[in-house]
Amino acid sequence: MILLLAVLIIAAIGWWLYTPDENRAELEARYAAPPSQFIMVAGVRLHLRDTGPREAPAVILLHGFGSSLHTWDAWAKLLEPQYRVVRFDIPGFGLTGPDPTGDYADDRSHAVLVALMDQLGIQRATLVGHSMGGRIAWSFAAKHPERMARLVLIAPDGFASPDLSYNQTAKVPLMMRSLPFTLPDFMFRPNVELSYGDPKRLTDTNYNTYRDMMLAPGVRQAIVNRMAQMVLPDPVPLLKRITVPTLLLWGVTDQMIPPVNAKDYLAALPNAQLVTFPNLGHVCFEEAPEETVRPLLSFLATAP
Repeated sequence: MILLLAVLIIAAIGWWLYTPDENRAELEARYAAPPSQFIMVAGVRLHLRDTGPREAPAVILLHGFGSSLHTWDAWAKLLEPQYRVVRFDIPGFGLTGPDPTGDYADDRSHAVLVALMDQLGIQRATLVGHSMGGRIAWSFAAKHPERMARLVLIAPDGFASPDLSYNQTAKVPLMMRSLPFTLPDFMFRPNVELSYGDPKRLTDTNYNTYRDMMLAPGVRQAIVNRMAQMVLPDPVPLLKRITVPTLLLWGVTDQMIPPVNAKDYLAALPNAQLVTFPNLGHVCFEEAPEETVRPLLSFLATAP
């Protein structure tokens, strides 16, 4: 009797926590209105927005882990009058969804980016990468210098934390392996709020977008698969190869990737400068778009 009761309690908790994927058609109707488009690139159906003058210098925006192209909405509006702004859901995230190849290594991200630039007729661009997207951006710059005009890194990933070693496959915690089956608000919202210097700046609209993009079909399993494939190389040798002008942007209250890491980037990058923002966190460009875009616009306007 006690065993049966325990089984029933566990089943009830599992039913209460179970969170299924959202319907793709409904998500696309809600989040992929024009100027969104879907194009096939390197075997992936990419959710893409390509705005601004086609003849203007290209700026490609790469979002962070668990995010989507919507994170750049405010910045895109501020950049579009002067620049061609390209942003997309990196394979494994958002409305792009899982990569059919199942490959989530950075080299695969580089291949998709090269194919996208070729398809859009962009020979060289400024890459702007946030967090995980920052790591993809700087590693791309190291390996494809001929495609780079400038590099902008916002709280970029790349240096190992105390629990992670270089050149070793990361271990996926058991709790994270349950992600494809559950995403309760009481656990997810605090994680999103942690990205903000002031959690009050997280609007319901932004939170709902984060949650809905996490619940896009196959995304949570793709995130687990990405984590299981993660092998972080020693960044210093790669960073030292990057010679294009580089701008580092960091929120001083970032709780996701510590601002002290900026010193490591400045030491390794031959041609970099740093701008910090007091009272802003990991997604500083969402919290204060007009304040944070100013140094970017100045950087883009200066002669290389």
